[in-house]
Amino acid sequence: MAKKVLVFLAEGFEEVEAVTPIDYLRRAGIEVCTAGITGEQTVKGSHRIPVIPDTTIRDLSQQGRFNAASWDGVLLPGGIPGAPNLRDCKEVNSLLQDMAGAGKWVCAICASPAVVLAPLGLLKDRRFTCFPGLEEKVSGAKWSEERVVTDGTIITSRGAGTAALWAIEIIGKLLDEASAQKIAAQVLV
Repeated sequence: MAKKVLVFLAEGFEEVEAVTPIDYLRRAGIEVCTAGITGEQTVKGSHRIPVIPDTTIRDLSQQGRFNAASWDGVLLPGGIPGAPNLRDCKEVNSLLQDMAGAGKWVCAICASPAVVLAPLGLLKDRRFTCFPGLEEKVSGAKWSEERVVTDGTIITSRGAGTAALWAIEIIGKLLDEASAQKIAAQVLV
């Protein structure tokens, strides 16, 4: 059975940090569902690039698919104001806590580790990385300068320039290292 991943798209998300993992994970055969958090048909990224999500969190909820049992992982792009918009969404916070509690993969990049995961306590006593400077907002966790950090079932990365490496790491954890390296070779990472 194919692995299933949910990618949240909030107004102001960083486009590269969303589209790169969506593309790479789909190439690897992972079922990726993009969900807008506002219910709008189009979500604009931080550089005003419009993206049409597959669905909304409201529709997923109505379908009974807005729960940890429906997904193997969840991905949070960063971006400003994308990350704060994710942080301010109660439904996103609830699902993130459920996913972490169920031992599912929680993946965040750029501002999202510090802005979204840390306030929920999901980085407590863990190693993580994020966009440089935002680590100062996080207490009770150990920041790393590494481009991608995996600690337990939390995978974090630094920013748009590390999105490809982040996606490859996620593929390796969801599937296996051979699948991750196959995609990395195909896209010249």
